[in-house]
Amino acid sequence: MACVQYVTSSLRGGGLALSHGAGRRHCAATAELTLALHKQGVQGDRLGFRGRIAALHHHGASERRCAETTEKTSVVHEFVAGEKRCLGFEGGKLSFTTVTPAEGVAWALRHSRHRNYKAELLSCRLEAAPLEFGDYHPLKPITVTESKTKKVSRKGSTSSTSSSSSSSVADPLSSVLDGTDPLSMFAATADPAAMAVATESSRKKRDRDDNPIVGSDFEPWANKRGEILARYTTTEKLSINLFMGSEKGRAGTAPSAMSEKVRTRLEELDDFEEGSQKELLNLTQQDYVNRIEELNQSLKDAWASDQKVKALKIVIQCSKLLSDTSVIQFYPSKFVLITDILDTFGKLVYERIFSMCVDNRSTLPDHFSPENVNDTAKETCLNWFFKIASIRELIPRFYVEASILKCNKFLSETGILECLPRLTCMIRGIGDPLVSVYARAYLCRVGMEVAPHLKESLNRNFFDFLLTFKQIHGDTVQNQLVVQGVELPSYLPLYSPAMDWIFQCISYHAPEVLLTEMMERCKKLGNNALLLNSVMSAFRAEFVATRSMDFISMIKECDESGFPKHLLFRSLGLNLALADPPESDRLQILNEAWKVITKLKNPQDYINCAEVWVEYTCKHFTKREVNTVLGDVIKHMTPDRAFEDSYPQLQSIIKKVIAHFHDFSVLFSVEKFLPFLDMFQKESVRVEVCKYIMEAFIKHQQEPTKDPVILNALLHICKTMHDSVNALTLDDEKRTLAHLINGFIKMVSFGRDFEQQLSFYVESRSMFCNLEPVLVQLIHSVNRLAMETRKVMKGNHSRKTAAFVRACVAYCFITIPSLVGIFTRLNLYLHSGQVALANQCLSQADAFFKAAISLIPEVPKMINIDGKMRPSESFLLEFLCNFFSTLLIVPDHPEHGVLFLVRELLNVIQDYTWEDNSDDKIRIYTCVLHLLSAMSQETYLYHIDKVDSNDSLYGGDSKFLAENNKLCETVMAQILEHLKTLAKDEALKRQSSLGLSFFNSILAHGDLRNNRLNQLSVNLWHLAQRHGCGDTRTMVKTLEYIKKRSKQPDMNHLTELALRLPLQTRT
Repeated sequence: MACVQYVTSSLRGGGLALSHGAGRRHCAATAELTLALHKQGVQGDRLGFRGRIAALHHHGASERRCAETTEKTSVVHEFVAGEKRCLGFEGGKLSFTTVTPAEGVAWALRHSRHRNYKAELLSCRLEAAPLEFGDYHPLKPITVTESKTKKVSRKGSTSSTSSSSSSSVADPLSSVLDGTDPLSMFAATADPAAMAVATESSRKKRDRDDNPIVGSDFEPWANKRGEILARYTTTEKLSINLFMGSEKGRAGTAPSAMSEKVRTRLEELDDFEEGSQKELLNLTQQDYVNRIEELNQSLKDAWASDQKVKALKIVIQCSKLLSDTSVIQFYPSKFVLITDILDTFGKLVYERIFSMCVDNRSTLPDHFSPENVNDTAKETCLNWFFKIASIRELIPRFYVEASILKCNKFLSETGILECLPRLTCMIRGIGDPLVSVYARAYLCRVGMEVAPHLKESLNRNFFDFLLTFKQIHGDTVQNQLVVQGVELPSYLPLYSPAMDWIFQCISYHAPEVLLTEMMERCKKLGNNALLLNSVMSAFRAEFVATRSMDFISMIKECDESGFPKHLLFRSLGLNLALADPPESDRLQILNEAWKVITKLKNPQDYINCAEVWVEYTCKHFTKREVNTVLGDVIKHMTPDRAFEDSYPQLQSIIKKVIAHFHDFSVLFSVEKFLPFLDMFQKESVRVEVCKYIMEAFIKHQQEPTKDPVILNALLHICKTMHDSVNALTLDDEKRTLAHLINGFIKMVSFGRDFEQQLSFYVESRSMFCNLEPVLVQLIHSVNRLAMETRKVMKGNHSRKTAAFVRACVAYCFITIPSLVGIFTRLNLYLHSGQVALANQCLSQADAFFKAAISLIPEVPKMINIDGKMRPSESFLLEFLCNFFSTLLIVPDHPEHGVLFLVRELLNVIQDYTWEDNSDDKIRIYTCVLHLLSAMSQETYLYHIDKVDSNDSLYGGDSKFLAENNKLCETVMAQILEHLKTLAKDEALKRQSSLGLSFFNSILAHGDLRNNRLNQLSVNLWHLAQRHGCGDTRTMVKTLEYIKKRSKQPDMNHLTELALRLPLQTRT
């Protein structure tokens, strides 16, 4: 007889084959079908037309016999000298061995049980039950019908919250809402430490409730602090006076009488004022800051050690520093640092007095009155005010008293109301206008914290400042500026932080009429630029925007010698970016402002002002006006490469333009936009700008685009980002850039022009070859393109689309080897092979699968996952399981024999070096058994449309099944051999687990009517229980499952098996 021939084909998914034995009963009308397809120009993928006809006539298939079926295909099996060739292991390699035909037929259909997948699916379906909708749902919001809360305070008791509602029953959980804990309250009656904790929580809650008028829209001082410290710096040397302490009286005994104690403390204060201090000279700015921080810490340490007088001395000493203006440029920063110490002192004094109002029985309510304060606390509070009143110098006395202003609440309900006007008048005694305005700023800050409703004192501070504002131009200030070499344009901005804060306090929730009054006062002072700038910075943007033209008129009339006009226009522009002016004035406002801005010669002044007005232009005008503004910026910043010193402002301009132009076809049609990008010559800055643009595109681009203007511009931007990658680039930065480029690639679509789409992917591959995630995305995109082509053609490719799909497959096959990640390549080979198979490119699919198989030996033992080295075997097991599910539907190649891909894969698995204590190889062999069991079924569980799998090609031929079963035996032998090696004590638990797993696989996939297989399963059951290592709970459930299945039709043999499976008993 002739040699063995395995014949397959894929003509539009159809298959042609003959079998020698049972296969002839299932052959198709091959001759007529092949001839018809040949006339239509369809050619086979694996075997030529003549070869298939020759194969048909070689086996003598008559036309009548071949026409019996039209869908089945089979494979020719021939025997030489009555022998059959089967697969086995020889020398560690899989190879063919010979068995007699009788042996092959005897084993056929014995190892794997017959599966009816449709019936199994129906039996596994859950029964549908009607869905009942109840009233309760965990995500449904809780509705409170009525809830009223009121604060009830009783003298001598803890403040409580009484609640009146529709129910009279008290809710013990409602106390969570006000922060009280009933258990802590009981414990606090006997535990002073717990009482202190309760006091602290009460203090925090009280601090939150003290300022009901000041809301989140009021910018706190803490937000301005960092900006002031960063802006007002100096390189000149500074000096500071440090408190050195006093030795007088320390050797004597402690005074016994209270009068002597008070006298001693007053003497200590006098000692401090008489010169017990040390002056440090020639300090740098950083040294000065460090010394101030040391004083702040010394204050806390002195207070913690109950040295209250020393703490007061430190505060007085620090307050005196605020009268020193020897380095005038640093004064705003000095004010910030010193007032931090004052705030700390005020907080410590207040908490000290408040703690004296707390005993084991009661504490002060949140909004207490002086009647709730005991006499001891009041006396201590008065003592502090008396100590401060004894300070001789005005400035320290003012600042220290202002720092404890809140303590007046312990003495009188009107204490704060009476003190604020007195402190305001005290400031009139400060001669230096700079020192004076910062003292007023501190008083306004403290006043807003303790009594924000007392607006009159705020207004009085501002009006007093206006009356003394002319001092700035007096001889004293001018002489001081000459001595320090400071010009007036540099001196006036020193007032801005204090004035801005005063105006912010005044304008908070102020009516619009107050702005009109302020504008009138500014006009009376000759439109002073400094005041006008503070007014525009403080009041609500809506108020300022409504009066934009009035402000522009006032700016024009300002004297530019002291405060530049461009700063005023900048402040106006900031308001117009937040609020819209009247529509009729918008163009005129832009023209008036830009006339001034464009005349600025200093590039830094120009860009600081232009940056603000770009947003106004983008917000209210078209691309024509934006193009004009960008062109003007390029004109001013290009000479002498001035843009190199202004990258932050230029970046801000780009952000603002992008924020208002979400249509990128309009954005890139702005003529000056790309030339504007060219000013970013520094690579790191240029990459950041490119990232801004790509983030905006990904965020705002709703529909895929094929606009050539957008594509060319964004390709250039993405290329810029890609080219910035080098050996020093961090992995996080690479991921960020790859994410942005992938977002762009996903948004490009040429519709039905698939060839243009593929050309774009080819160009992208050449441009972004250094970023592996981008190459992975391109491969996935090309695979998706091939599947879209298949969808359009409904699986019936024409000559043109078949060639196009093969081009897509070739793209992937060429690109995958350039990737570094081993598992990335493996998964892409598998995915691309599946796509090729779906498009009937069988040779190409085989090439992908062979490449994946040949890559498995290169898998390292350890791989890097998120910066950590992890074993790779679990990932390899996962990949192989996925691979096996694909191999089920891959048809055999006519020139390589039965299951040639499975055989090659098993050879690779056998040669792979596994870890010594790993069982993954056996788990893989178990998965191979599952695959071979599925391959032995008459009809496979799933198929690919228009691709004939082996169930169609072989048609259930007994010789194919015999080879399948022989391969099963070989794999099973390997598994059993491994189980034998686990007989050592330290591996018994692994042996039990693997034995039970193998038993479950045989139970699920094997034909247990086979006596040898049945006996093997019984042996595995006993092995799993040997040495007491079995999982009894799992085995009980398994046995119950076997008994349940034995009641199904054709499963009676499981009854006998269940009787042979004893359960292990433990004594």
